[in-house]
Amino acid sequence: MVIEMRRAEVEVDEANELLNQAGLPNLNSMEILQGGWDNTNILLTLSDASKVVLKVWNANTVEEVRRVVARHCHLDQHGIPTAVPIQLANGSLIAERGGMAWTLLPFIEGGMLGTDENSLKSLGETMALLHQIPAADCFPGNYRMGWSLFEEMFVIADETDTWSDFLVTLKKESESLRNQILKDLPQGILHGDVFPDNVIGDGSVAAILDLEESFIGPCAFDLVMAFVGFGWNDEGPINQRWKALLEGYESIRPLSQEEIFALPALHRYATLSIAAWRYWKHVMTQPDESLKTRYLEMTERLEIGFNF
Repeated sequence: MVIEMRRAEVEVDEANELLNQAGLPNLNSMEILQGGWDNTNILLTLSDASKVVLKVWNANTVEEVRRVVARHCHLDQHGIPTAVPIQLANGSLIAERGGMAWTLLPFIEGGMLGTDENSLKSLGETMALLHQIPAADCFPGNYRMGWSLFEEMFVIADETDTWSDFLVTLKKESESLRNQILKDLPQGILHGDVFPDNVIGDGSVAAILDLEESFIGPCAFDLVMAFVGFGWNDEGPINQRWKALLEGYESIRPLSQEEIFALPALHRYATLSIAAWRYWKHVMTQPDESLKTRYLEMTERLEIGFNF
């Protein structure tokens, strides 16, 4: 099954029209920002030298974007640093262009959060605070990159007779992990994809971005997902990074004994989830010759142990 991706071209007149709707100065220049697998982020420098980011949601329906924006608003209302779209003259946070959603976001200074001790402690603290805010209807109970995605991949493999070695491994691993992960672990709002390109900061977290994968789930899963995203280098897992993440997290919300016991299985599930998403996207549904082996980075980690 191959999914065609829509891509929108942004003209200067269109950008200026949206800026005017937001009560902002006219455009001076546009620059496409790096990062983002599905959507397009464009840095707009305005005539007064201020900056905003135009996000074109190529891969989501307008209704899906409304739910994601609602999640950002919920985090913002509860003091979690994030980016909320700028309100337009009609009161909406979203503009529709050619069936796609466009949002204007404040430009947040700083690059991707680093992996130094202070940055990771701050990330741990921020995640613990996130996990303690009340739930809301805009957050699903299903993880888009987890069990349900695995099952969708297995159905496609059956229908197309494309059971690769990876899919066979994924099926075996998922069946085992379902029996290992306790169902009654403490739950909260999770980001679900805590990787450097989704966190802005310079020594501390300035904003958590991209809540498309956010859901209600076991809090400890998000913590080990952050370790998947921030805790490894080419040589393997780095203990000091885990210690910094955990220290920051437990300064706000100490883990229960059940959560500590579940960390190895949750970490394996998080690693498989990233591998599965990459395989589903770059091999099964949007084949990309240059990216088709990215999932192997994660599968190789399954062979390396780590003492949590």
